[in-house]
Amino acid sequence: MSELAVPEHWAHLPFFAETYSGIQAALADDTRDILPPADQRFAALEFCAPANTRVVIMGQDPYPTPGHAHGLSFSVEPDVALPRSLNNIFKEMIEDIGQAPLTGDLRPWARQGVLLLNTVLSVPAGEANGHKALGWQALAHQVLAETSHRPTAYVLWGKQAQALEPYIKPGDHLILKTAHPSPLSARRGFFGSRPFSRINDWLTAQGQPQINWTAS
Repeated sequence: MSELAVPEHWAHLPFFAETYSGIQAALADDTRDILPPADQRFAALEFCAPANTRVVIMGQDPYPTPGHAHGLSFSVEPDVALPRSLNNIFKEMIEDIGQAPLTGDLRPWARQGVLLLNTVLSVPAGEANGHKALGWQALAHQVLAETSHRPTAYVLWGKQAQALEPYIKPGDHLILKTAHPSPLSARRGFFGSRPFSRINDWLTAQGQPQINWTAS
């Protein structure tokens, strides 16, 4: 995917007409190593069209270590050791449903309609939050509004993700709000929250297939 390409099923969002060109210009002028690679920047949206999105898990910005981020929040390439937050997510999953994936590659979740969306979609290598002022947040706001036209499960871990809740339109949604899974906060309410079984119970009640959280 080139820098100019936009995800086909999301191209109608105002962000792409009103904001994206300015971000592209800023990225073109940034001489630092920008992560993830340009062709993976919209990977989360490419996996999940609006009509196919059943669960939204909001992240902050991509991992700033080269070779880790590939466009899905919390996910890493399969040969990468688990980052601490993802390790805690898997610990909670084992407590919740008895097992966890073999690697940190969460693309199998995305293929089942789990939108793993970061609020900011680019980061300079080694500089977490280095692109928080580029304007990416407008896209996250619009994606939340778009997906909430249908009943959807939203996972808002931590205060930054929870601050996005006003962009979710009222509806028959499941909205899970707990502490972030990072080592600094996981014991303040993330551990023991059982998000994976709660989402699957909700999907069953909606007449939808459950998510296979351990798919590979």
